[in-house]
Amino acid sequence: MEDERGDAVPDCATFARTLGTLKQEGSNILLVGTSKGPHETVCQQLLGATRGDARYRLFVTNAADHVAHECRADPEIERVQTIEYSQSGLESRSESDGKSGQPSLGTLGIEIVETIGEFDDSADGLAPSALRVCVDSLVPLLQEYDAETVFRLLQLTTSRVDQACGMGHYHLPLGPDHDAVNLFEPMFDAVVTVRSRNGTDEQQWYLREADTTTDWLEL
Repeated sequence: MEDERGDAVPDCATFARTLGTLKQEGSNILLVGTSKGPHETVCQQLLGATRGDARYRLFVTNAADHVAHECRADPEIERVQTIEYSQSGLESRSESDGKSGQPSLGTLGIEIVETIGEFDDSADGLAPSALRVCVDSLVPLLQEYDAETVFRLLQLTTSRVDQACGMGHYHLPLGPDHDAVNLFEPMFDAVVTVRSRNGTDEQQWYLREADTTTDWLEL
């Protein structure tokens, strides 16, 4: 069976096994689609329960422009950290380093890598899927930097998440045919397209390694 893209459609058992593998080995997932509500629902599912577990969560967000829930680190929970990449924040860090002109995204990448390293040290080695990373969203970065620069940041971030056997998801609230989606897709294990249709929020998974696409699934 094939979908409209010509990709094979996995059965439920195959899909469940693939998701289990992604959870065990680590994964990076690109979330696309212009509907805000489904982004928030999928985000919550990928983050898992927020209290009473041993997961470590890193939110990388722009406070003024995000599509999922309001993300803030709870000072009482050491396992949750937030990095805000507002333009002003990047400028202040860049100026302190003595740089001029447009701030480098390398600063943000280093901060992400170092925070994951701190989590790993705190856990004495992160267990598979214990690390959850949410980047919300990539659009402000694309508005300030060229796509190739954002691509390099994503290469660094996704590689570090893979090393930690973590689960990272990255909000890109654009249509699935957008040039940025096509550019970034090869870095990700799965691309999840979300939509709202007739009052129902839905998701469709494209699993890159298996080259398969699911049917539309209700959230």
